[in-house]
Amino acid sequence: MEFLAPRLQHPPAAAAAPPPTTSPGPDPMPCKISPLSALGAALLCATAANAQASAQDEAQGFVAGSRLGLLNRVVWEQLDYQKGSSFRATNGLRGQTQAQESAYGLMLNYQSGYTRGLVGVGLDAHAYGALNLDTQADSARATPRYVAKDGADIADRFGRAGAALKLRLASTELKLGEMRTKNPIFSSSDSRLLPETNRGWQLTSTDLPGLSLQAGRFTRWSDRNARQNGGRLLANYAGSPGDAFSFLGGTWTTPVPHLSVSSYYGRYAEHWNTWYLGSAYQLPLAEQRKLAFNLNLYRNTDTGQARAGHIDTTTWSLMGSYAFGPHKLGLGYQKVQGDNPFDYVNRGSIWLDNAMQLSDFNGPREASWQLKYDVDLGPLLAPGLSAGVAYTRGSGIDHRHLNSVYANYLGYSGSGGKHWERDLLLRYTVQHGMAKGMALQLRYSVHRANRTQGEANIDQIRLLVEMPIQLLP
Repeated sequence: MEFLAPRLQHPPAAAAAPPPTTSPGPDPMPCKISPLSALGAALLCATAANAQASAQDEAQGFVAGSRLGLLNRVVWEQLDYQKGSSFRATNGLRGQTQAQESAYGLMLNYQSGYTRGLVGVGLDAHAYGALNLDTQADSARATPRYVAKDGADIADRFGRAGAALKLRLASTELKLGEMRTKNPIFSSSDSRLLPETNRGWQLTSTDLPGLSLQAGRFTRWSDRNARQNGGRLLANYAGSPGDAFSFLGGTWTTPVPHLSVSSYYGRYAEHWNTWYLGSAYQLPLAEQRKLAFNLNLYRNTDTGQARAGHIDTTTWSLMGSYAFGPHKLGLGYQKVQGDNPFDYVNRGSIWLDNAMQLSDFNGPREASWQLKYDVDLGPLLAPGLSAGVAYTRGSGIDHRHLNSVYANYLGYSGSGGKHWERDLLLRYTVQHGMAKGMALQLRYSVHRANRTQGEANIDQIRLLVEMPIQLLP
């Protein structure tokens, strides 16, 4: 539900990764797809592509095309629990009302080039490390947001590393190993200290003009504060672990100017099927003005052993915005139709416009609206300075018909649930000098809810500092 980007909501579907061109049937993809089959599909796709310059034609070589980057990130956060809300600390203390965490993260990312030839070979690798700066076990939540824990203790340092082999034919790439993903139904979050990663395979292709296609199957997951790779996949709101998530989809840049359409199908093995449809459209107007519309729609139904219980939800959001000069106004609406909350795997796999900093506004039968304002303060005050404010309000939440899995895990009950959230963001990116690229971000968020809605009443202050360093080339 969180993003470090200057905007206060998730990026539009069009800016996302690859979506499909045909509507899948009731069971369009087997639960298991072998890497060899994926490579065969890649070969077929490349062969069928038009005779145009491909990415592999421009391969520079394994070493010559390499890139190595280092991202430094410092986060300090304070959560003040209000109006009777409290939390259990890492060391077991209950009734705590102020949580504080601070940590330093270091992310080393390597991307090799591709060997020359018909099929290029390469390697992507990463190493993530983190240091606890001043987080104490009596003031961190039992599930810390930024640091790792070891029983009732907070780890002084933690980290993990991984790599993925990559093969490329024309403009079709197959990756196998540990990696980050980005699409509306299986996306790795980078909203806290370290990013999520997943283990499996992923196929992407831009061989067909106007289409960006993607398929994959992942069997293991590492959360943002995980101390090692290889955890089981997890449903965010059912709390149910799973063995695999498979998906197929993509994005079509239509002949209509500034209009793109995305669609994905995915399966969380023995839990649910997800179908996604998204669209983004921009209408340029005169004098630096434009209208934009963003639609996201998810359809979840249980499958197989239905380990998360019976699921039948349709969830959608629509955001319209008007930009004029450095200003942008947005108005959004979101609706959940179903007796359970809209659920997803991976922390970043929700691209609904009303999924905010502290709440996803995804309760059963919930309707929510959002009003937001963003401004680029560069022309007005200083280049690289931006700000935003958003207010979101949800109501009509009904927990009386939750299936037993969600009822037991969430512990919510009753009807008439309602809540609101206010988010303020100030961000500055250094434009020149030795510190060029350094970003400083201050966020202040407030969430208030009644007892039926169930989430905590919180005031959040978060300060983030990032410094990217390009080591190669």
